[in-house]
Amino acid sequence: MKFRLAMTMTLALACVASNAKKKAVQLFPDGTPIPEWFSDTTKVDVAKLGKQYVITDYGVKPDSTIIQTEQIQAVIDKAAASGGGVIVIPQGTFLSGSLFFKQGTHLYLRSGATLKGSDRIRNFKLVKTRMEGQTLNYFAALVNADSVDGFTIAGHGTINGNGRNYWEEFWIRRQYNRQCTNLEAMRPRLVYISNAKNVTVQDVHLINSPFWTNHLYKSENIRYLDCHIYAPTSGIKAPSSDAIDLDVCKNVLIRGCYMSVNDDAVVLKGGKGTWADKAPDNGPCSNIIIEDCTYGKVHGCLTLGSESLHDRNVILRRCKITDANRVLWLKMRPDTPQHYEYVTVEELTGNCSSFLVVRPWTQFFKPEKRDDMPLSTCNNITIRNIKMDCKNFFDVGKSDKYRLKDFTFEDCDITDQKKAFDKTLIENCVVDGLKVNGEEIK
Repeated sequence: MKFRLAMTMTLALACVASNAKKKAVQLFPDGTPIPEWFSDTTKVDVAKLGKQYVITDYGVKPDSTIIQTEQIQAVIDKAAASGGGVIVIPQGTFLSGSLFFKQGTHLYLRSGATLKGSDRIRNFKLVKTRMEGQTLNYFAALVNADSVDGFTIAGHGTINGNGRNYWEEFWIRRQYNRQCTNLEAMRPRLVYISNAKNVTVQDVHLINSPFWTNHLYKSENIRYLDCHIYAPTSGIKAPSSDAIDLDVCKNVLIRGCYMSVNDDAVVLKGGKGTWADKAPDNGPCSNIIIEDCTYGKVHGCLTLGSESLHDRNVILRRCKITDANRVLWLKMRPDTPQHYEYVTVEELTGNCSSFLVVRPWTQFFKPEKRDDMPLSTCNNITIRNIKMDCKNFFDVGKSDKYRLKDFTFEDCDITDQKKAFDKTLIENCVVDGLKVNGEEIK
């Protein structure tokens, strides 16, 4: 009996030690430990966020045909003045222009509720904001939150950008002027969160944004959990409807989300231009994990650039991909000093046109003379445990403007129509267990 008890205790201790060891090996690509925060996917309990302000109790009418920006904003302001609380959108459709959430206020959309953006740009305030790697005057988003700690968007309802008219006008502008930029088309984003900490967006549908869907700037400890992010990719397409743009952000978890938009899905940004690394409004992105997500049609599943400076410790893992144009896209701007390092892409299944893309990106770029211009670099990029059908697995080009080194391709089973894999394009390229069309590549 004593022997059995001793054996049981030994096995239990061994199990505990094994679990502790497994827990201990959770590391970022550069070898630093992943904080416990990333393992906590417990959703915010909205009932604990304070008093609930159901907007229809404060004079907002359940009428989808009238703009009620001022009335909804008045509810937000009332909650903020009273110490905070939850702005509740009940069942029905409520039309609004730009709304500004303040410290202590939150947004909850009940099932069947829709907060719908106006299709007229005049209903969105012109404010100092961040767009395309610049600080400038532009239109506020539908939902805005600046300098907040603990801001939450929750519920199974919908934030609908109502973007169709904006998309149509964008494509008309492009017919008239092929060089028309995104900013000239004058379109609001859906959600813009800036200078924030401890933000959670969970369960909501974020759809039909006129421009970028979610834009986060200079923020940290951000979680997107089980969200549905969508914009049309056929018919009248939604131009530049990026799912989630991370702009000078750190500690970000995107988990269990569905993303299908007419541009890139998760995009890392931080500034652009020859002197971008000297501007105080710009900066790096670091400690980003995207996991257990499902991708519909997107231009890029994970895109670094086109307005990126320094991206480090980025993980894309355990995702299903359907008909993506690209999976990992490293956009290299010849006019911007860029450093992409310690990026791991692993345990992906599905199909795509191109898997890895590293090419110069020259859309709307403006090179200037700089004698000490740093050479852009991509290093310590790991691609492993991949099972994908690709038209072009390895879409990589060399340039005198950037350096590629320390890439690893490990335990990948790929079908590849192009068959263009060439490890000589990368310094110190390690290949171990890479199968292309059934043939092992050395």
